[in-house]
Amino acid sequence: MTADDLLRVVHLAVDLLAGAPAGAWEGRAGSLEWTCRETADHLADDLFAYAAQLGPRRPPLTDYVPFAVSVRREGAPVETIRTRPEAGPEGLLQVVEACGALLAAMVRTAPPDVLAHHGFGDADPEGFAAMGLVETLVHTYDLAEGLGLTWEPPADVCARVLDRLFPDAPGDVEPWPALLWATGRAELPGRPRLTEWRWYSAPRD
Repeated sequence: MTADDLLRVVHLAVDLLAGAPAGAWEGRAGSLEWTCRETADHLADDLFAYAAQLGPRRPPLTDYVPFAVSVRREGAPVETIRTRPEAGPEGLLQVVEACGALLAAMVRTAPPDVLAHHGFGDADPEGFAAMGLVETLVHTYDLAEGLGLTWEPPADVCARVLDRLFPDAPGDVEPWPALLWATGRAELPGRPRLTEWRWYSAPRD
């Protein structure tokens, strides 16, 4: 998992989402309880937060970098980063792309063996790249469902995300359906949709 992988997927996602009708962003994002606008802000916030974890010279290993957070409304995502509403969909996607670029820059510049805290396992820069990728891949799927778009991400990236973060994912199906199953967004033949799921972000031996 590399910074180039991350930028490739973020750019593909932003290009797809730029084609959504401007009035559709207040609808629900797929199966989520959030609106499409809230989901895009959440994606940007995730990318920013992962970049921030790699920023200190001695990254935290017991908690997250203590930025203040807020909630737009009850049930909405907890955020540090939020787009100004008057910026519209174009501004929203600029924030997503900017936060993706911040994470890519940190993945490139952080020492490759440094570790920083995450609740699913302290991760190295490659792990944070993989986490940024899974957030972008699956939340773009949520957004595409809500906005009436079709999202077909690169199979090679999906396969490597599965290998890095989801060691128990099925290997007998295509990578993208397997990733949707592993993140609780779809069922597979003989495998019901997951109601609880997680990834494993600690470096693999």
